Amino acid sequence: MALPKKNKKNINIVTKPIQGEYPSGYNGIVVPNRRKELGQLLTEDGTFLPKSVLHADLDKGMLDFVQNQLESSSNGKKINVIDRILTLQRWGEFAQTWSFADQDKNVSLPFIAVVRQPDVQYGTNPALRYTIPDRKQFHFARVPTWDGNRKGYDIYTIPQPVPVDITYNVKIVCNRMRELNVFNRVTLQKFTSRQAYTFVKGHYIPIILNSIGDESVIDTEERRYYQQAYQFQLQGFLIDEDEFEVKPAISRSMFLYGFDDKDRERERKSLEDKNATKVKNKIYFESTENTKTILFQHKVDISIVRLDNVDTVSFIIDGVTYQEGLMINPGQTVDIVIVKVIPGQEASLTLEETIVR
Repeated sequence: MALPKKNKKNINIVTKPIQGEYPSGYNGIVVPNRRKELGQLLTEDGTFLPKSVLHADLDKGMLDFVQNQLESSSNGKKINVIDRILTLQRWGEFAQTWSFADQDKNVSLPFIAVVRQPDVQYGTNPALRYTIPDRKQFHFARVPTWDGNRKGYDIYTIPQPVPVDITYNVKIVCNRMRELNVFNRVTLQKFTSRQAYTFVKGHYIPIILNSIGDESVIDTEERRYYQQAYQFQLQGFLIDEDEFEVKPAISRSMFLYGFDDKDRERERKSLEDKNATKVKNKIYFESTENTKTILFQHKVDISIVRLDNVDTVSFIIDGVTYQEGLMINPGQTVDIVIVKVIPGQEASLTLEETIVR
């Protein structure tokens, strides 16, 4: 017996992407790289509070900025960057024993080093300077909580970050002028708007170029090289997670009540009350009613505050028709005529009566 023509004889069981623009697949089996990256951004912190930003984090942000934003190359070869922050003291030691050396123990030029000055000054960023005294705690987030029975939320508070200014000298050492020109061009292009930014633990930190200086030493007996220093000021801030506070706020339980407006007696103030000056009067219309006649005992101003299944309302006093916002004298009878939105159904309107003394 022959197989039906509609049956497939060859079935490929290897998973393939359903959409071609996602090379890693988008069929629920293989997650695209971008979705993995977004998932890591959501879960990497693991808390509703921000991460600490300390001196070491700012140093790493500056080093990453130099490596990524000031990347330079000469003759197709990338200029090496020392992968650590040096201090002034360590730079003096390093200058005596260059780490980039060839087989003959000679330094391999060119290279770039980031040297930090040890004195960290109070910040000059105007957004953070001298605004809040005494390290007062401020609201940061409101986080909902649920213990299985009660629903509430916690208040997360943090103090204002401490602004700091850190000065870095980015030094390039080379033996050809063209390498100085390349690095100088890249730096000036980056700082044409006075400042650039580095990204530190979710925060954009501004960096300002202060000055450019030359530290080259001419010595005919030793090896000749160029050395230029670019002074940058990183206007950062410090956030210490030890100062964060979490306080319980509100816990609430939910109670539901049901009742029928039509069957219960209206418990409201009456104009007969000694201190009553304004009351609300809800008037019901049955499914077959479109007119109500009401006798007023006091001199009042009436206005409409709510309509249910009512399109238009007319007030008739002594044969004269009014629409809204009228004054009624004591002993007057008012005919209220409505036009329903859905005929044949119940309707109501709420009047606000203000006594006139």
